[in-house]
Amino acid sequence: MTETYLQSVLALQHVPKIGSIIAKKLIAHCGSAEAVFKEKPSNLLKIDGIGKLTVESLKDASNFRDAEEELKFIKDNDIACLYFEEESYPERLKHCIDSPILLFQRGDVNLKQQHIISIVGTRKITTSGIAFCERLVEALSPFNPVIVSGFAYGTDITAHKAAMQNNLQTIGCLAHGFNQIYPKVHKKYVADMETHGGFFTDFWSTDTFDRNNFLKRNRIIAGLSEATIVIESAEKGGSLVTADIANSYNRDVFAVPGRVTDSQSIGCNNLIKYQKAHLLSNPMDVPYLLNWQLESKAKPVVQKQLFVELDADEKLVYNYLKNNGKALLDIIALDCSLPSFKVASMLLNMELKGVIRPLPGKLFEVI
Repeated sequence: MTETYLQSVLALQHVPKIGSIIAKKLIAHCGSAEAVFKEKPSNLLKIDGIGKLTVESLKDASNFRDAEEELKFIKDNDIACLYFEEESYPERLKHCIDSPILLFQRGDVNLKQQHIISIVGTRKITTSGIAFCERLVEALSPFNPVIVSGFAYGTDITAHKAAMQNNLQTIGCLAHGFNQIYPKVHKKYVADMETHGGFFTDFWSTDTFDRNNFLKRNRIIAGLSEATIVIESAEKGGSLVTADIANSYNRDVFAVPGRVTDSQSIGCNNLIKYQKAHLLSNPMDVPYLLNWQLESKAKPVVQKQLFVELDADEKLVYNYLKNNGKALLDIIALDCSLPSFKVASMLLNMELKGVIRPLPGKLFEVI
């Protein structure tokens, strides 16, 4: 995309009362963002949803002046611009009707042929919520997923930190332009985030910081991902909005259940009760229901793969399967007196080592 065309896209994105849906309709009708501004008003008025006020806004010269200023900010701050008609634009987001025509990116992001999940939840996450989120990301790490969240307090930053600790890509979707970071206390994570992925936003540096921005950016969190996971939520909250958006995009939604007396579990329990989310009680529910496959599996060698290094717990599980035959994950955990989340992670590692293999129905057996 040339600099001239980028300025036209910026100008169109900045026109008052023109959202993503109308902007895409104009581009489709006129052929390009540049052509939109050159089209005769009489022809524009023939487009469904375009009225006189919109046409007058398009003809306002300040759109290009403002776009020129924002373009300077973009160049000065090494910001990548992803246009919705180009290959660089996130593939899943292309299929969302209200996705931005232009997405701004900082960092080193690679979304090609990647599993991508969003993890969201309350800003007042509990210690058990933190523990589950960390276990979830660790257990999923062999599948090398990209972890998307909103870089806010609580669940968001927990998910980002867990991803970085497991050397996974992570993306923070911001509710403001790249001229600031909110919350300010999270500035200390920015450098690590940009080396482990980065940030997306569709807000300009001149956009007013507003609470409604958070709801708007949730469509990007949901749209980037094949599934959205809600860790904890009160009866109302932004994470429930993200879950609703994900459902509207026909994406999978998972919710972690909690006690009915816990205020931060009401939202998740309701999602499950009203069949708006899969019940997520075990990290391995995610790859099972999304039909993920490990990127590479160690091929078993005839000479016993038992001689690969197994720790004490892995040997316990291996011997259990060897003596008892195929078994369910939960049964293995129960009979071996080990936590289910730990067994799930161990089974993945042992599969990579080529000593066990998964079977349909969440069963496992020794090779």
